[in-house]
Amino acid sequence: MNSKEFRAEAHRMADWMADYLEEVGQYPVMAQVRPGDIKAQLPPLPPAHSESMAEIMKDVETIIMPGITHWESPGFMAYFPASKSPPSILAEMLTATLGVQGMLWLTSPAATELEEQMMEWLKNMLALPKNWKGVIQDTASTATLTALLTAREKALNWEGNRKGLH
Repeated sequence: MNSKEFRAEAHRMADWMADYLEEVGQYPVMAQVRPGDIKAQLPPLPPAHSESMAEIMKDVETIIMPGITHWESPGFMAYFPASKSPPSILAEMLTATLGVQGMLWLTSPAATELEEQMMEWLKNMLALPKNWKGVIQDTASTATLTALLTAREKALNWEGNRKGLH
């Protein structure tokens, strides 16, 4: 896909996304499929050739959308809200485009320093102690793992990683 094709498809995708956000309340809240319905519509082998975006979006509409539970529907009253917003969708588009690998300061000074400042803002907004530090976790699962590892290290007087666990 060259940049001209990318630009055209990106505009079409943005229109599709805006239409979805406007119309999400018109979709059935819960997925309208039975177990195996979606997989039965997918080819058994990976495609040998790429498909056009028009073909992909046709599959999204006919195969994927019936299997989507629309968490942002005004009629969805279960679990927890997805809490996405148009600005957060645009932010995801930006982060996907940049493809930042923010493991260390060296891999992305901007991501590291932005996260540090955001955590300072959070600390101030929540009136947390001045010595409080934190990091942004990508999921509840990694946050839970981080908390468990920290608790283990605290219980071992911070020697578990250094001396090993015997």
